[in-house]
Amino acid sequence: MMHRREILRGAGAALLAAGPLASRRAWAAPDSVTLPFGAGERRLAAYPGKRPLLLTTSRPPQLETPFAVFDEGVITANDAFFVRYHLADLPLSIDPDTFRLAVKGTVETLLSLSLAELKGMPSVELVAVNQCSGNSRGFVEPRVAGGQLGNGAMGNARWTGVPLKAVLDKAGVKKGAVQVSFEGLDGPVLPETPDFAKALDIDHARDGEVMLAWAMNGEDLPWLNGFPLRLVVPGHYGTYWVKHLNTITVLDKPFDSFWMQKAYRIPANACACTEPGKAPGSTVPIARFNVRSFVTSLADKATVKAGETTLRGIAFDGGYGITEVAVSTDDGRTWASAALGQDLGRYSFRQWTLPVKLAPGAHAIKVKATNRIGQSQPLDPLWNPPGYMRNVVETVRVTAA
Repeated sequence: MMHRREILRGAGAALLAAGPLASRRAWAAPDSVTLPFGAGERRLAAYPGKRPLLLTTSRPPQLETPFAVFDEGVITANDAFFVRYHLADLPLSIDPDTFRLAVKGTVETLLSLSLAELKGMPSVELVAVNQCSGNSRGFVEPRVAGGQLGNGAMGNARWTGVPLKAVLDKAGVKKGAVQVSFEGLDGPVLPETPDFAKALDIDHARDGEVMLAWAMNGEDLPWLNGFPLRLVVPGHYGTYWVKHLNTITVLDKPFDSFWMQKAYRIPANACACTEPGKAPGSTVPIARFNVRSFVTSLADKATVKAGETTLRGIAFDGGYGITEVAVSTDDGRTWASAALGQDLGRYSFRQWTLPVKLAPGAHAIKVKATNRIGQSQPLDPLWNPPGYMRNVVETVRVTAA
């Protein structure tokens, strides 16, 4: 029987084979899709551990979940979960037996923790959405630079790991600590490229919910989702969810890094928006999700059978929890309250359903969610230069016949 570390090396080799040096037949299914915006043609690519996903880039891998997956259930399967890397030097061989997590900086005790030692600490589970900051960027008008993503750069999973707070407490955070930074095993190809690293304020890092996760939906993390350890920051955009996490540094001053000071920043106002085409006066790092909701049971521009049907969809926010989902089948003239499904926690997708009767003809179906503190979604899209945080009320146009 092949030893586990040999299997993992094989996965890394397969990942390399799936990259730009391989022929397309080595990694791509013959099918493709065209997303409903400019430059929206996508090939479906099968990478190691993944079913065919929408390929945005191959170096580094950026794979989007086909939207129909979200109608399979509120938990996103590991093999369908989206993939987002910033840097192309990915780890292709990780031995879980020798892997170590370093904890250093403004601490009483420097730590070098094995995976077994982390798993020996009291573990927790949490269902939480991971969503790319640029999810849905392809729909932004006027167009903006960056990966032209549809609505599939998100997923919902049950994460298992140890609270970051427990690890920081084990190291002993010294007085004067203000932030904690995180780095992973992926890195830049060129020395001029800034290594990817993120930071959280010390109180956020020690809130008991931020997690060092080694499992996803009851299995080891998939290679492309951060094996063997990743940061889980519930309710916050995926830029903070560092993959292949191997270094934690407690800091006595704010983290001075490109990925915090220059990248992943939004306009410093309540809507995180500006007039289209206008640069913001000041910016802050992106943080929590806003409210989002989708129809999952019907595809845009589909032809459906007239008569009674049950609409389904999902809604989520940054952790306050969804309390209401309203649905309109007449382009927003009238609204009806949908029934909410099982509550898997305030960071999870929440399924909704609504029986409706669709008369023959065209229908514009809209969905709008509200959370526990009254936040909802705008009827008209907001704009910012990086195309982040799109959360307009979605419209699915169908014809009943």
